[in-house]
Amino acid sequence: MDPVQIGPIAVAEFDAAAAADAAAELMPCCASKRWISALVSGRPYARLDRLTAASDDLLARLDWSELEAALAGHPRIGERATSDGRSDGWSRQEQAGVADVEDLVRRELATANRAYEQRFGHVFLICATGLSADTMLGALRSRLRNDPVAEREVVRGELTKIVRLRLAKAFR
Repeated sequence: MDPVQIGPIAVAEFDAAAAADAAAELMPCCASKRWISALVSGRPYARLDRLTAASDDLLARLDWSELEAALAGHPRIGERATSDGRSDGWSRQEQAGVADVEDLVRRELATANRAYEQRFGHVFLICATGLSADTMLGALRSRLRNDPVAEREVVRGELTKIVRLRLAKAFR
C-alpha cells in the first residue's frame, strides 16, 4: 500500500497495511492519536461499516483532551484551509456553504467564532456538509448559550458525524 493514497482504498487493504501506513490513512479523518492508534490496533475490520462502528465507539469514549486534539485538525468555520492535504481539502468541501458568502456574513462568522472560542476554549465544530453559511452562523450563535458540559457532548456528536463522512471518503 502506498502511504496516504489519494482515492478511497479497500478496507481489506487498510487491514493488511503496515501500522504506520494504516495510521497515515486515518490521520485526515481525525487528528486524535489515541483514536488512530486504537483503530489501527483493532484491525481487521473487513468492511467499512465495521470500521465506522469501531470509530463511533472510540469517539464516544475519548476523553476531552483527545477530543481537543481532534479539534485542532479543523479550521474555523468561514476560514479557508491553506494546505493541499486531504484533511484541508475535505474541510473546503465540507464548508462549501461559506465559500462565496458576503463579507458581512464572513465578519459575523469571525466575530461569533471568537466569542465561541473565548467561552469554550476551542474551535467551533459543526458537520458543515450541506449547510448554508446562515445555518452555520445560527447554530454557532445558538450553541453559545450551551453550558460547557453540554457543549462538549454536542462537539463529540459533530465530530462523530464528520469522521463518519471522512471514513466514507477514505475507504471503500
